[in-house]
Amino acid sequence: MEQLIRTEGLAKRYDGFALEDITLSVPAGTVVGLIGSNGAGKTTTLKAILGMIAPDGGTVELLGHDPHTASSALAALKQRVGVVLDACPFPVSMKVRDVGTLGRAAYPRWDAAIFEQLCDQFKLAPKKLVKDLSRGMGMKLSLAFALAHRPELLVLDEATAGLDPLARDEVLDLLRRFMEQDGHAVLMSSHITTDLEKIADQITCIDEGRLMFSMPKDAICDQAGIARCRTADVEALRDQGSFDLSGLRALHRSMGIDVLVPDRFAFAQAFPALPVDRASIEDYMTLMLKGAAL
Repeated sequence: MEQLIRTEGLAKRYDGFALEDITLSVPAGTVVGLIGSNGAGKTTTLKAILGMIAPDGGTVELLGHDPHTASSALAALKQRVGVVLDACPFPVSMKVRDVGTLGRAAYPRWDAAIFEQLCDQFKLAPKKLVKDLSRGMGMKLSLAFALAHRPELLVLDEATAGLDPLARDEVLDLLRRFMEQDGHAVLMSSHITTDLEKIADQITCIDEGRLMFSMPKDAICDQAGIARCRTADVEALRDQGSFDLSGLRALHRSMGIDVLVPDRFAFAQAFPALPVDRASIEDYMTLMLKGAAL
């Protein structure tokens, strides 16, 4: 399967923070969700992938090329990538229609009809100044700009932040339509894990600059589970010898102990008296980052 993004051992070091050994891939035909706490290194990872910052170690491939090496192919490469970062990048004095003019000058494949249609859909008036846009409307303008030059790959950093639930669903529908075209892919950083549950194929989690897990979303949301236990239940789990407890992580809550189980169906069969719920992406991340091995 063609990899539109691939990193191996990616590292970037600053005073007080280090991104270390980040290995991830974004195959064509997939949406990869990038999650983690604030300051975990998600934006640093995206900027290194896009060639905006130089890594201190490891390798990066963007559409088969190193984005940090001067090459005649880089200009053409950037035409194929649509980017939405966590802040609107356009000059505040620009009007929405001026952003379209900028896109036409910057991108040979610019499609004015797509830009105008998306601006109309998002209720972005042509005469509206960028400085007068809310954060959510600024994100919509950035997304319209990214899609209007017909990229193969979208790299999104909190693209649904600041949007109400209906607007977020509207954006997710746009991404689904984008993914209907062969060879397309999305790398999407988001704190709104419920959005990723609706659209992602793969979930990659970074914490304090380290890769914590990378796995299919279905392995989290369809297979994993959260067992709701009392202290006595956890002790009984530790004492039994017939069920493999490797991979189980426990977190104390005010009302009991949550135990993350990789296969809730096997767990329910082995321990039918213990309630076990379907895991959400947020549940899984919280137990992996804050829980302790059982």
